[in-house]
Amino acid sequence: MKSFFSGAIIAAILFFFAESAFAQLTVYSGRSKALVEPLIEKFEAETGIRVRVRYGGTTQLAVALMEEGRRTPADLFWAQDAGALGAVHQSRLLASLPDDIMDSLPEIFRNSDGTWVATSGRARVLAYNTKSEHLPTSLFDLAKPEFRGRTGWAPANASFQSFVTAMRTIEGEERTRQWLTDMRRNGAVAYNNNSSIIQALEAEEIEFGLTNHYYLERVRNIRPNTPVQQKFFESGNPGNLVNVAGLGVLNTSSNKSAALQFVKFMLTEDSQRYFLNQVFEYPVITGLGEQDEKLNEILEVSPDIDLDLLRDLEETLKLLRETGLL
Repeated sequence: MKSFFSGAIIAAILFFFAESAFAQLTVYSGRSKALVEPLIEKFEAETGIRVRVRYGGTTQLAVALMEEGRRTPADLFWAQDAGALGAVHQSRLLASLPDDIMDSLPEIFRNSDGTWVATSGRARVLAYNTKSEHLPTSLFDLAKPEFRGRTGWAPANASFQSFVTAMRTIEGEERTRQWLTDMRRNGAVAYNNNSSIIQALEAEEIEFGLTNHYYLERVRNIRPNTPVQQKFFESGNPGNLVNVAGLGVLNTSSNKSAALQFVKFMLTEDSQRYFLNQVFEYPVITGLGEQDEKLNEILEVSPDIDLDLLRDLEETLKLLRETGLL
């Protein structure tokens, strides 16, 4: 009897390792290869699970998933923003995640229906040249005459469009339309992307810029003495939107156990430190020492919004066209 149980245990162990060795995941990743490939390779090395990645634009991959439906080969969707995750969730393509994953994160970093979790956070901020003496406390201040021609933004950029979608949800359609119109009339300078805004601030072409926080962090890593700083607006202001990159498991996945291992791996302390120190995004877990203070700060200043609602991009694009910004 003893030898029988010993043999059964050995067989079970061999089966486990064999299962891991031959397991394979397919990830649709809106996160760029340069940013996440090191983590994916580390996951493969530590688990023995092979990962096949289809890289692309987050929106395009979300559309592909919705078109493929139950035929999709994807096990996981790794999105660059919550709006795409919300769209795939609304199409009922994401599986419910277990409580031990969901309950480990603050509410802002998971959706209320329990089908996706954030892997890192990205905050909207006001970047400014350090020569500026009077800093606005509200997003709406930037449309006032005293700030005419002094602010840069990037209306064609996806992160700006997610922010406008959030603003429509928080402030309403008409107030958002009025702000966009007022900003345009007030001479807001359009740039192609967030990096161009930071460069314009360094060159003193503008004094203020609406951007994501990590663009300046990346510049500081190269040029510590850059004459640019950044700040949040008053607490709850829509200009402080905290968007996320996040993961969802497809409900059609035949490798859910391995897929959940992948999700949990991205929430480990080592992975979160990678997002913090290499990608310059916010971690979504506590326990990282001095970074807990920064995490608590964004939780305090961010507006209260269900990030799934950022999926309503079409109405935002329509509004930007109607206000002459696209």
